[in-house]
Amino acid sequence: MFVSENLSVNAAGHLAVGGVDTVELAKEYGTPLYVMDEQVVRKSLRLFHDSMNKHYGGRGEVHYASKAFSCMEMCRIVASEGDGLDAVSIGELYTAVKAGFPMEKVGFHGNNKTNEELEYAVEVGVGHIIVDNISELHRLEKIAAKKNAQPKIMFRIKPGIDAHTHDFVRTGQIDSKFGFALETGEAFEAVKEAVSCKNVSLFGLHCHIGSQIFDIAPFEEAAKVMLGFIAKIKNELGYEIEGLNLGGGFGIKYVDENDPKPFEVYLEKVSEAVKAECEKLGLKLPKMFIEPGRSIAGPAGITLYTVGARKVIPNIRTYVSVDGGMADNPRYILYGSEYDAVVANKAGEERNEKVTIAGKCCESGDLIGENMPLQHAESGDIIAVCATGAYNYSMSSNYNRLQKPAVVFVNNGKSRIAVKRETLDDIIRNDI
Repeated sequence: MFVSENLSVNAAGHLAVGGVDTVELAKEYGTPLYVMDEQVVRKSLRLFHDSMNKHYGGRGEVHYASKAFSCMEMCRIVASEGDGLDAVSIGELYTAVKAGFPMEKVGFHGNNKTNEELEYAVEVGVGHIIVDNISELHRLEKIAAKKNAQPKIMFRIKPGIDAHTHDFVRTGQIDSKFGFALETGEAFEAVKEAVSCKNVSLFGLHCHIGSQIFDIAPFEEAAKVMLGFIAKIKNELGYEIEGLNLGGGFGIKYVDENDPKPFEVYLEKVSEAVKAECEKLGLKLPKMFIEPGRSIAGPAGITLYTVGARKVIPNIRTYVSVDGGMADNPRYILYGSEYDAVVANKAGEERNEKVTIAGKCCESGDLIGENMPLQHAESGDIIAVCATGAYNYSMSSNYNRLQKPAVVFVNNGKSRIAVKRETLDDIIRNDI
């Protein structure tokens, strides 16, 4: 009935998430409201690391990609499960530090890290830095020397894999702002230079082929390409690469048509491919890293809105306007992303209309979705948009000087605030 397994209809006919009535959540905390189910987050993390233990002998780490959804409470939950973190900015690093996250289990990404970010990463002792280009290697070498440190690094490699996904979220092909290309020899030259560096230690290689991917074959192929490069480094430079990071990008169910593979199936197939290729190439098994983000946070979250206007344009469409929109969920206007929605206070009723859910921003394209099946919605109803735990709060903005919504975690029938709703004073806080 719903795209996420933690959603249900309670005795009052209302939508419940994690055993909590969403209509009551809207009354208590206001709308728009992000709601995250802690148990879904924990279950997903456990599925990944348990599968890593089962199929790869525990020779790996799961690093939650915090760009999907980052706050101190999320960092604390990930840390309590014993998993690592993938950070992509000084802000995400700072959040992790303030949450007490073990920094030795953090990988630091970014295609254009500033000196300030690199210095901070070295100071707080991140586990490894994923170097994206040769100028970054040079700058990091100088920073490390100045700080008398020797940070571990990985190189981000473009394996040239077509991930069969949206052009805006394909990152493994040669024409990408991310990483070193294999085809041009750029990657091998960078490895040769890194091996000779005195103040950084080349620990591993990283690749990421895209996002919202449902096929397993591209991940298997990427692993084979990367291991082939590791073999080349060993055979021609006599240097052993210890770590292999295969990134993330695992698809989730946003609408009924989406059919993601179970996490365990992915890890089983990729582990088999890595083992077979290592045996074929005479390599020792590398330590494997994966970086699930959307697949951890996405299904755990919903966003609650209050309906304002209902506008019927005969023979064209019906608009149902809500008190949020592109400022709290820009994914439709950016990618045309699809979502499933339900009128929370009528969740037990049939979704017998097709409507366009419109946001309140001063943009014609400010929509949550078009032609969406929904129960009859009137002013004052509560609409829940499902699977919004990833790339909603993290991509939110103050466009039109709107306040960012609160984030609430639910856990076994109880709720708690994790991020406060912004106030009007927050909007002008940095104005002079």
